[in-house]
Amino acid sequence: MVVFSLIHRDQMIRSRKAFICLMLVLASGVPAGAGSLDELYTSQTIVTGTGEKNRETGFRDCLERVLLRVSGDQRLVERPEMSDLKARGSTFVREYTYRDRLAGKPFHDAQGMDDRPHDLTCYYDQPVVDGLLDGLGSRPWRDKRPVTAVFLEVKRYQQEFRVNASNARDAAMREAFAQAATSMAMTIIFPAPKDSDRAEETPDVTRAAVEMGADVALTGSLVWSDSDFGWVATWHLAQGQESRHWQVRGVNFDEAFRVGVRGVAQILSGNGQP
Repeated sequence: MVVFSLIHRDQMIRSRKAFICLMLVLASGVPAGAGSLDELYTSQTIVTGTGEKNRETGFRDCLERVLLRVSGDQRLVERPEMSDLKARGSTFVREYTYRDRLAGKPFHDAQGMDDRPHDLTCYYDQPVVDGLLDGLGSRPWRDKRPVTAVFLEVKRYQQEFRVNASNARDAAMREAFAQAATSMAMTIIFPAPKDSDRAEETPDVTRAAVEMGADVALTGSLVWSDSDFGWVATWHLAQGQESRHWQVRGVNFDEAFRVGVRGVAQILSGNGQP
């Protein structure tokens, strides 16, 4: 793996260590917020090449991501102040690194480094992000991030199934869900094949989640809709005696899962209904 570290020179060593730690967190599936505040105050996006123009675009994206990650409040995206903050995204970054996503693969004809996709990882100082959140009327979500058990039913035309932890059919969906959770410093688990129907069979779905080793239960349906030109995802989170519901229509399943995870984060961080 080739890693490009383009950071302030006096922080070169610290950045390399931080990047290695982040990669270990992402690889292990451990919620990034559980390790340290440094890991929580980190975000990542994909950019083309390592040039300044795309880097600035990446900085804007990473700022939005870290504010959502630290606060758990997806409503921040709609705040009018966000446009100005994102335009100044580079001024809030402490350090950043690049990783070539095609490292080890040969260049195509006429392809240069600036044509290859890279992971851009941005590191932020806690007081900087906390100050931005305060200015937006928000706050950090410092509670332990919950392990979330996901009970998901998928329907597309005549095909209907429940996603489980080991079926190869579900691999792409499991990966997309895990990526959505990692971006919010959370961990999700799916039931074993024998337990995939428990959300329907067990009145207390939270108990079923706890028996799986999770803290909360997220149940959902993902239904393909030709009229919406995409998936319709409906989510339910059991919280005590209450159940919260939210929905998104006409999206790919990556976005459907981001909406699901961010909804859980918004509710459990005390930021209201998704």
